[in-house]
Amino acid sequence: MFAGRFARRMVVLALTFTGYGMLTACQWSRPARLTPPGALLAPYGTESQTMLWAVTPLRNESGTTLADPLAISDKVVAAVAETRGLRCLPLNRTMETMRALDMTSIRTPADAQALAKAMGADGILVGSITAYEPYQPIFGISLALFGRPGAMSTAGTTELDAKALASKTTETPAAGPSNFAQKPLSVISDHLDGKNHQVLQDVQDYAHGRSDPASSLGWKRYVASMDLYTEFAAHHALGQLIHQEWMRLGLTPPSAAAETK
Repeated sequence: MFAGRFARRMVVLALTFTGYGMLTACQWSRPARLTPPGALLAPYGTESQTMLWAVTPLRNESGTTLADPLAISDKVVAAVAETRGLRCLPLNRTMETMRALDMTSIRTPADAQALAKAMGADGILVGSITAYEPYQPIFGISLALFGRPGAMSTAGTTELDAKALASKTTETPAAGPSNFAQKPLSVISDHLDGKNHQVLQDVQDYAHGRSDPASSLGWKRYVASMDLYTEFAAHHALGQLIHQEWMRLGLTPPSAAAETK
């Protein structure tokens, strides 16, 4: 009698573990729902009229040798390449062209114009690393956009665009060669402190669609790794610059929701 009850209990336990195993297997086999990350949108016309940019090597003005300017410059290149409406030349090609022109850095708008002409680029991004503390993390970056004369003075369309006219906020003069010779088109300076709650919110927004929320760190992996943090920072700084370009052209910047579509 005891043996019979023991046998029945063993059968129940076996069925229970079998059902749990099947349920777990189904959960693991179920594909995770993927969501697209937010994307930046440039204000220079349609996808068939993409602008070509080049990024010069960032200067390290952070006061520490821990920062790798070339590696961080590559992250800026990647951020530009991921922006809708923009293409970006590889950093190595830019460096080769600068060497051919006997340029160690871009010191004047005339240098930027000469480099843009030699590379066939519409825009040249020049910048520097202003802060770098990997254990906080803290990262600072400044970027200036120089445009080839006539290339980026309009939204990139030759015909009247009803949507562009409807969203146009103010009448702004076109940025011609004289403006190019005097100053960059847009300039930004970004200081991103990993303890700042707004910065953490921005990191979380950036990680959406770029990290597995079910992983041990989730979005916080971009704060735990300085390499990933500088990836976020390059995207964030470029986003500020693109926003300035929308405003410079007198257009209403798209909302974050619209940029993801």
